Amino acid sequence: MSNCGCGAEQADRLERKTLLALLSINAFMFVVELTLGWFAQSTGLIADSLDMLADASVYGLSLYAVGKGIVQQAKAARVSGYLQIILGLGVLFEALRRLLFGSEPQSTLIVVVGAAALVANVLCLVLISKHREGGVHMRASWIFSTNDVIANLGVMLSGVLVAVLGSRYPDLVVGAIISIIVIRGGITILREAGESLDPPKCA
Repeated sequence: MSNCGCGAEQADRLERKTLLALLSINAFMFVVELTLGWFAQSTGLIADSLDMLADASVYGLSLYAVGKGIVQQAKAARVSGYLQIILGLGVLFEALRRLLFGSEPQSTLIVVVGAAALVANVLCLVLISKHREGGVHMRASWIFSTNDVIANLGVMLSGVLVAVLGSRYPDLVVGAIISIIVIRGGITILREAGESLDPPKCA
């Protein structure tokens, strides 16, 4: 009975349960941040909401990859990496648009929503931490959650600076930085996916 694969099946169930929770949290926060970010005229919050959308997509793809072979896991991770890069470029475009046409970010709302997103992402980080040494699809999820916590702190800082300096530029700068973090995370995922398909050969 030791070769029944029960351990692997149990691990797969745990991964699915974790990824489903992560998917739900990120999908909910995407709607909240996008709606309130648009109302607050905050590039930072909109950027972070798109990051949440990318993460929700990543967790959905990772959920698909649970229990499948390395090739399928790598393919799921690769799709999520490209998605991250595309959304990151979209946020950069939005920051440029707001720089040219103007915006009036609401500092209090930025800080409050940023704090709520931080709590959500710390919870995600705790949930995924037990699986971060798993397949490439789970390592991708860990990278995204780590980046999100950093991005949330940046959003909150931008809200404070908008209030203190009376300027919209901190919000624009943080939005651009978050987009770069998103793009960098996507590139990292693509690299790891490639390495998992082409492991180093022994000397």
